[in-house]
Amino acid sequence: MSSHHTNARSLLNPAARTLLDRVQRAGRPPMHAMTATQAREFYDTGGPILDLQPAPHVDRVQDITVPARDGHAMPARLYAPRSNTALPVLLYLHGGGFTVGSLTTHDVLCRQLSRQGHCAVVSLDYRLAPEHRFPTAVHDAWDALNWLQLHGQTLGLDSSRLAIGGDSAGGTLSAVCALMARDAGLKLALQLLFYPGCGSRQDTASHHSFAEGFMLDKDTIAWFFDNYIDAPDREDWRFAPGNAPDHSGLAPCWMGLAECDPLVDEGVRYADTLRMAGVPVDLEIYRGVIHGFITMGRAIPDALKAHADAGRALKHAFES
Repeated sequence: MSSHHTNARSLLNPAARTLLDRVQRAGRPPMHAMTATQAREFYDTGGPILDLQPAPHVDRVQDITVPARDGHAMPARLYAPRSNTALPVLLYLHGGGFTVGSLTTHDVLCRQLSRQGHCAVVSLDYRLAPEHRFPTAVHDAWDALNWLQLHGQTLGLDSSRLAIGGDSAGGTLSAVCALMARDAGLKLALQLLFYPGCGSRQDTASHHSFAEGFMLDKDTIAWFFDNYIDAPDREDWRFAPGNAPDHSGLAPCWMGLAECDPLVDEGVRYADTLRMAGVPVDLEIYRGVIHGFITMGRAIPDALKAHADAGRALKHAFES
């Protein structure tokens, strides 16, 4: 795979290169130089500027709350196309290093997945670090998945056809929930993973090749993880799903990776781990693009192909 590149920038496609040049010229401070609150505000206002404008239309958009085990009411948003029958449902967990990200930052993506997958999507505002450290996000995601399975029909959903998905940190949480679902006997149609973090150490070749200047840099990754988790907990498979002792019997996986992403090698490694355990895996590597590209459809057109590919995978999983 992407072994250490001497000139990693030469791999970028023109759209990604143009975006990175623009970001560099803007001279914005990196997230790790901000407080978590500042970083969230920055991502909430700046992130959607790179995404599709106007946001694609969806017939039904409804704000709901989902209870967590400690009584906290988690905000969530339901997206659904018009349908005469109960729709299958994807629980979506946004990225943002367990520290930033919201229903706002992933609104366009969830609309696209609902349209392309012809399914309902429930986007979850799980609790963020550093106010809520590991394993709160894991518990929140798992509680939401169970709640959807038990109560989805009250929203007109077919909770017997349930999938989980997310990008980056949300992809990590989705992979973890797929492991927990298997152990609990909760059947999932699919785990939909966009460039998930899968390892406990940031030591693969791609972490070195794309350490600086590819949107998600080394110092920001370290900042995210320090906000979220104590060093001794990093070996826990609920942080690094690649560390789980057994990957057999998991829900089928669709994985979309970005070629010029520090996380690409651990994604490929996780796909291999699943395949070796007999789990069906459909792996797409989008060439020349960077981490986060699926929510940058306005700047990086490859996002639209990834939305369509993921939508097709959802449709197929829910039909089979």
